[in-house]
Amino acid sequence: MKNMPAHELHPETWVDQYADYLFNYAVSRVSDSEIAKDLVQETFFAGLKSAKNYKGDAAERTWLIAILKRKVIDHYRKINSKKGKAEVRMNYNSSSEESEGDWLEERVADPFSKGGDDTIENEELGLAIQDCLSKLPKKQSLVFTMKTIQGISTEDICNELGINPSNLWVMIHRARTALMGCMNQNWF
Repeated sequence: MKNMPAHELHPETWVDQYADYLFNYAVSRVSDSEIAKDLVQETFFAGLKSAKNYKGDAAERTWLIAILKRKVIDHYRKINSKKGKAEVRMNYNSSSEESEGDWLEERVADPFSKGGDDTIENEELGLAIQDCLSKLPKKQSLVFTMKTIQGISTEDICNELGINPSNLWVMIHRARTALMGCMNQNWF
């Protein structure tokens, strides 16, 4: 007698049952409601496309969250590939010289490498960065994401958030310092 899967998919109920949960998960990671909505739609679409691969081992919501996590990672990968190298730069030298380093470029594996370990490492790093970003004060996280990840100009950020350039750079500095501490504790 064949083992029956513990869970089944019911795509017709996904929007009603999971849309809010998935949206809240996504918006907490990308800090932009429009992007979060798009990611949830992409998740549902990917779920429909890969429904034949669903084995029933995980609950439907857990399976959809796993897809959404990949969509969030892909979103940040796409942003960074458009901009060339990631612009997250932090002073991580413990020596007395005042040199800024290319923190992500030197510590993250090549995202275009075909090695399995590199892919896993990049996904884990992306999740670790998102986790650390989520621990920052909301405005600090937003300013950091807008400036260093999305590449929005200082002037546009200041106009949109009603802050001056000095405030912006203080928030970015504090965010970088907090992120570096969090990443040192949780990643390195």
